[in-house]
Amino acid sequence: MNNKITLIVKDEKMRIDAYLARELSDFSRSAIKKSIIEQKVLVNGKSVKPKYIVQLNDEIIVIQENVQDTNIRAEKIPLNIVYEDDAILIINKQKGLVVHPAPGHYSHTLVNGLMHYCNEQLSDINGLIRPGIVHRIDKDTTGLLVVAKTNSAHNFLAKLFKTHDIIREYTALSYGMINEKGGTINAPIGRDPKFRKKMAVNLANGKRAFTTFEVLIRYRGYTLIRATLETGRTHQIRVHMKYIKHPLVGDELYTNKKDSFGVKGQMLHANKLGFIHPITKKYIEFTADIPKEFQSILQGLELYE
Repeated sequence: MNNKITLIVKDEKMRIDAYLARELSDFSRSAIKKSIIEQKVLVNGKSVKPKYIVQLNDEIIVIQENVQDTNIRAEKIPLNIVYEDDAILIINKQKGLVVHPAPGHYSHTLVNGLMHYCNEQLSDINGLIRPGIVHRIDKDTTGLLVVAKTNSAHNFLAKLFKTHDIIREYTALSYGMINEKGGTINAPIGRDPKFRKKMAVNLANGKRAFTTFEVLIRYRGYTLIRATLETGRTHQIRVHMKYIKHPLVGDELYTNKKDSFGVKGQMLHANKLGFIHPITKKYIEFTADIPKEFQSILQGLELYE
């Protein structure tokens, strides 16, 4: 059975292998190039070469062959369900839980748990690997995300994300004291040219990324912030905070600092999610308190007077 990923080009011209490597963070550039050569990547219904330059509004279909239903099994995984109706679910994701399967890793993800809980009744727009998934947060980021049960709900929510009409607010603990009350970070994010697993501010090939932040509490050596996303690039808050020299505590990928708390994974929590409901067309909003581990670390910090 084939699993298809569909993309519509909305920005600058670039080689298709580079474009797909940027858009599909779960796949290596070598795997993408192999798929293009094997004609498993179609542009407007036709196969192309890796050097093809994508054009505005090109429809790109990536075909993943031999993805069997048995690869992704329903699993009984504890889920913190904040809200549920016939169209959507709101999940407060725990730390350490990957949102969806990827090639070579098809189990113990949020999707496996959702398939069990929903009896596999989830939107299938993103294919077999990502049923119900409209957006995601990183493995070690905690907090709120919305899941679509139906294709109509999925399409509606996807449009809201595309037009930046969804409120996404995060709480994070960063290294160092930020003197300003807050600020905006407008710096494009793309793949780090030296370390493929990392993202970076990339002025040459990055995509527009915009984060606003507000200082909540200053501690000695640390700052608690509230960050709001306009765009949703991979690792956006983590990359932007590193860019302004205030990386997040516990973020092993973007800082070499050794925290004294024994934290594994960045202290970043998606605390607010608000949007127009796909069925009622009324605005709804959800909040989630920071996890106990996060709270206990804050309680042990010394306030900056």
